[in-house]
Amino acid sequence: MDKITLVSPLDMHLHLRDGEMLQNVAHFSAKNFSAAVVMPNLNPPICSVKEALAYKQRILEATKGSDFVPLMTLYLTESLNKEELSEAKKQGVFILKLYPKGATTNSESGVSEILNPKILEILAIAQDLEMILSIHGESNGFVLEREREFCPVFETLAKTFPKLRIIFEHLSDSRSLDLIEKYDNLFATLTLHHLTLSLDDVAGGALNPHLFCKPILKTKKDQKALLEIALSGHQKFSFGSDSAPHLQSAKETSRGAAGIFSAPILLPSLVELFEKHNALENLSKFISQNAQKIYKITPLLKEITLTKKPFKIPPIYSGVVPMRAGEIISWSFE
Repeated sequence: MDKITLVSPLDMHLHLRDGEMLQNVAHFSAKNFSAAVVMPNLNPPICSVKEALAYKQRILEATKGSDFVPLMTLYLTESLNKEELSEAKKQGVFILKLYPKGATTNSESGVSEILNPKILEILAIAQDLEMILSIHGESNGFVLEREREFCPVFETLAKTFPKLRIIFEHLSDSRSLDLIEKYDNLFATLTLHHLTLSLDDVAGGALNPHLFCKPILKTKKDQKALLEIALSGHQKFSFGSDSAPHLQSAKETSRGAAGIFSAPILLPSLVELFEKHNALENLSKFISQNAQKIYKITPLLKEITLTKKPFKIPPIYSGVVPMRAGEIISWSFE
């Protein structure tokens, strides 16, 4: 095969930032995806419908001329109430994002006690409104055990709110996979970097700060297990890049920012990956069809054609170092 056309690709976990960074990176996603779930962890975070709609307008202005739909999210805080959530759903903002306090970039306003009465009250309202709860599922424990330690919270929420669709964002630990199978209302997104990289790539040789992310890359065993799930086209898993741009200077300081910028290379890399493992027939499930069913959305028809032609990834884009910088991918955009 020397050409492939992808129909309405979806990115169900994306960071676009704001201001100059938004202007510099949004076009990569807008050009190649029909829609994307945009994370609300700006500084300050997007905590109200008014803020979400204003941010959406800024994204649309930054991506003017493209048929791209930003799916907006609300940062879950105890200040949310039934009136705000009802207005959100009315305005098409149907996803709540839960950040445990201090777990990742701009999560200082996150929830410190997730199972407290106020948060549970908010989630009960979200369930009644048929909204979606997306969770950055990590504790504040030992870095390689944070996802595992958070799993009981997922279990409690899945059992307490059986009709609430809950998304286990950027699942990274193979021990979490059984949990997705166990509960009908639990689903997960998987990133390109967790499918193709391990902790060895971050710190096995010279330290590579551009591959530092949260949740941190895990073992080769975890990587292999997640890749097998993605390649199978499993209906409970969809693609979410977690592409998270930071300036090179922010990544290479002693307090290196967490996040991997993958937006420019996502589709060529995924085609290359699925072709390598003889699983191209399942790629559309992973990058579009599964998400349509899980999130109950009908994206705009958008066809992206790639050809079997080498593409050398630039070392930097507008001050941001991309994943696989300087490498050659075997597929290119037509």
